Amino acid sequence: MRANLYSVWERVKSGVSRFVQSRGFVAIIVFCVLSAILLQRVFYLQIVKGQEYLDDYKLQIQKTKEVQGTRGNIYDRNGKLLAYNELAYSVTIEDNGDYDSLKQKNKELNKVVSSVIQMVEANGDTVINNFGIILDNNNNYIYVAENDTQRLRFIADVFGKQSIDQLSKKQKHISAEGLVRYLCTDEVYGYGINQKKLSKEEVLKLVNVRYAISLNSYQKYISTTIAEDVSDETVADIMENLDTLQGVNVEEKSLRRYNDSYCFANMIGYTGQISQEEYDALSKEDQKKYDKNDTVGKSGLEKVMDNDLQGEKGELKLYVNNVGKVIETVKGKDPEAGNDLHLTIDADLQKAAYHILEQELAGILLAKIQNTLNYDRTQVEDGSDVIIPIGDVYHTFIGNDILDMNHFAEEDAGATEQEVSGIFTARKEAVKTELTQIFQDPNAAAYRDLSKEMQAYLTYLVTDILTTGSKVILSDNIDTNDATYKSWKEEESINVYTYLSYAISKNWIDTSLLKSYVSSNGDYSDSNELYQGIVSFLMDYIDSDSGFDKLVYKYLIKAGAVTGRQICMMLYEQNILEYDEAQYEGLNRGTIVPYDFIRGKIETLEITPGQLALEPCTGSMVATDPNTGEVLVCVSYPGYDNNRLANTMDSIYYNKLVTDKARPFYNNATQEKTAPGSTYKPLVAAAALTEGVVNTGTYLPCHGIYKKVDPNPKCWIYPLAHGSLNIEGAIENSCNCFFYETGYRMSLKDDGLTSITSDNEEGKETRTYYSSEQGLDTLKKYATMFGLGETSGLEIPESEPQISDDSSVPSAIGQGTNNYTTSQLARYITTVANKGNLFKLSLIDKVTTIDGEMVKDYTPEQENTLTDISSSTWTAVHNGMKKVISSAHPDMFAKLMASDVSLAGKTGTAQQSTTHPDHGLFVGFAPSESPEIAFAIRIANGYSSNYAAEVGRYVMEYYYGVTPTEEILTGHAAKITTSGGGD
Repeated sequence: MRANLYSVWERVKSGVSRFVQSRGFVAIIVFCVLSAILLQRVFYLQIVKGQEYLDDYKLQIQKTKEVQGTRGNIYDRNGKLLAYNELAYSVTIEDNGDYDSLKQKNKELNKVVSSVIQMVEANGDTVINNFGIILDNNNNYIYVAENDTQRLRFIADVFGKQSIDQLSKKQKHISAEGLVRYLCTDEVYGYGINQKKLSKEEVLKLVNVRYAISLNSYQKYISTTIAEDVSDETVADIMENLDTLQGVNVEEKSLRRYNDSYCFANMIGYTGQISQEEYDALSKEDQKKYDKNDTVGKSGLEKVMDNDLQGEKGELKLYVNNVGKVIETVKGKDPEAGNDLHLTIDADLQKAAYHILEQELAGILLAKIQNTLNYDRTQVEDGSDVIIPIGDVYHTFIGNDILDMNHFAEEDAGATEQEVSGIFTARKEAVKTELTQIFQDPNAAAYRDLSKEMQAYLTYLVTDILTTGSKVILSDNIDTNDATYKSWKEEESINVYTYLSYAISKNWIDTSLLKSYVSSNGDYSDSNELYQGIVSFLMDYIDSDSGFDKLVYKYLIKAGAVTGRQICMMLYEQNILEYDEAQYEGLNRGTIVPYDFIRGKIETLEITPGQLALEPCTGSMVATDPNTGEVLVCVSYPGYDNNRLANTMDSIYYNKLVTDKARPFYNNATQEKTAPGSTYKPLVAAAALTEGVVNTGTYLPCHGIYKKVDPNPKCWIYPLAHGSLNIEGAIENSCNCFFYETGYRMSLKDDGLTSITSDNEEGKETRTYYSSEQGLDTLKKYATMFGLGETSGLEIPESEPQISDDSSVPSAIGQGTNNYTTSQLARYITTVANKGNLFKLSLIDKVTTIDGEMVKDYTPEQENTLTDISSSTWTAVHNGMKKVISSAHPDMFAKLMASDVSLAGKTGTAQQSTTHPDHGLFVGFAPSESPEIAFAIRIANGYSSNYAAEVGRYVMEYYYGVTPTEEILTGHAAKITTSGGGD
């Protein structure tokens, strides 16, 4: 037994010994040691350091973020700051959440954005509003875009298309409401917004922010601005709730600011985020400099000089985690500020000219407004006799959207608003009923036999809605020589039923636009059903059409059903005017007359000509240094607040500017063209003297009517006459007949001019030699010499000039087809002032670094010297222009003449039509002996050149300190004479 146990023990020992000496044992030992080490390391990492490593765990990805440099400042010629940058707080959001699905992302992101919107608005601040869709006055979604190209470009951006051509037909024709619906509900690209639970206004705000975020979706670490320039209260609210607002932050951002914005906006412009269209238009080289999130100049000098104003970009190195959230920022290359822009403009003179124009316009309105509700201007034979009925003034408060007519029916509307809303609703229903009866009656009265009101409604429905707006009537398909079409359009001898039925029979109707109003399928063979579809379409359309509503209000006001008292009271109820209880109650009780009330508000400029958008409501002035070609003033009235468009655009304000009837976006100084009228006569005088058709001693007769060409044009003084005048007297008296004759003489070919001395009043000896084409060629040569054949050289967009190509005789007094901008007339009169030095005008003095070092000098280029024009000719022209001031208008310019400043000038009146007031113009320079300033002024539809001359008088009195500033810039309408005589 013992021996057996021993034997077993020996075998065990032997086996253990062999195992210990084997490779397996070594492997086990190594495995155990390594396992122990691994277990110890795992214990250390997960237990000892677990929480710390979990918190610090990062999937670090380095990104480089470009930082835009600060934009350069803009100064006037005297160093006054016009455009600058200011640090302000902005609320931003980064889409840096980690989501399991698009549905979850939309739900959480919408919740955060909605919370931020509520906080921002609770403190009186506003969220971004630069989406391409807004709500109109009828609470309908509409596109902001001014034209189809801009609209399609916006739609292409929304659908992620590189070009408009990539859009499908359905996408191209998508409505604004359809596009909002797509963004709210699309399963792949939608934002998951429940349109049924939110108002349209709330939906649009949410879409605004979500769309802005989506533009940065390809680089999550880039923040999107929700609201800018917010108050301290908003900052505090956001900071207190950051733990629940994923991705939201408050940042300091540089915002563009403009001083005296209304006076300079049309020239300086504004900035904004670069659009896809703008980016695509850049050269390949420039595209490398710009990022699609960059702020760029959008209009005016901000756009033209963007390359100079833009700073050099800097860089930040960003470390982001696996969901794109920035976890560390490392400073890289510092951005560099852009260059500063120094203008030739005199800011004080610019502001003075702007306000003087406004005061003069207000004065003209007061002189022409009369206390009548109804007025038919088509019965007037001369535009100077047109009046402004107070009914038109009352209506413009609704027609030009000064009053919000949709608010009349809101719950918080004032008592008068509700009263007017009830009157309007009842009348609109009655109008619809009457229109329906007219549309349904084949035997209804012809258009010309209807009342003016019904004619206005039918014209709006057929022309504005069916033809121009919806394009249900295909204007390209219409044969304008068709007898039935002429009966409707010209003779007005048929009714609307006959016209539309005929249009259907001639396939002038786009049936595809009426599908929801016609039950039949196929080709709509039933013309009656199609006609009923058109009527139903129209009645539905006008239910929510603000244009039709404004027309209804127009005739309610004409009829006195909506009164001036109500209009005036609503100005207080909607806070258009600062509330004045005494005046409000006085209007209510009838102790204040609405006519007097409105005149009083125009007189104090509490209601401005630009707001009213009546004729006249616009004006412009361009003044230069005639020795250099530098522009001192470039004013367009009315202006706008470019601060509301810079940085993040206010789309609602932008749309108001686009639809405003006074066209504040339109630069009247550089884009509006009219005939120059008699301001053209100094040029023609120089041409006539240089061509030798007259000399300084030539006297020509004025009989009040000129009979050498047919039809016989008249002098402005007709039925009186000027008698016999020489060149200086002709300029002084602005005698049309004298300049008709010079135009005629420049048109005589072959030996015609040698027969002129034996000619009679009818041109008996010379008519056979008359060639209008030759005269036009001669006038064109001199117009070109004086710079009127091209734009003036200004760095901002300018309309192309038009030298007359029709009838040399009327062209010689600035009529014909002559059409020039105020800036082009200023260039021409600058050349007259300096006696023949033709400059390319410039708004820019120089570009410098922020340290003042010169980058580029913009000294205006002298393009030509008019050496063919003699000194005696210049003397005669200048003397005639001096006499315009001293002899033709001595009372108006008495203060200037009594001072040491002598002025030379020329008035001009350009007729537009007999139913619209004439345009008033005035050009001049001072001092007349050694000019320091030259200028051109135009008041569109300003009735008389005298009013433009008054603007020139006040600007010169301000410039030379002849009259104290407070007596010129009164803040009240100018006290003007009502006489409109002279040319």
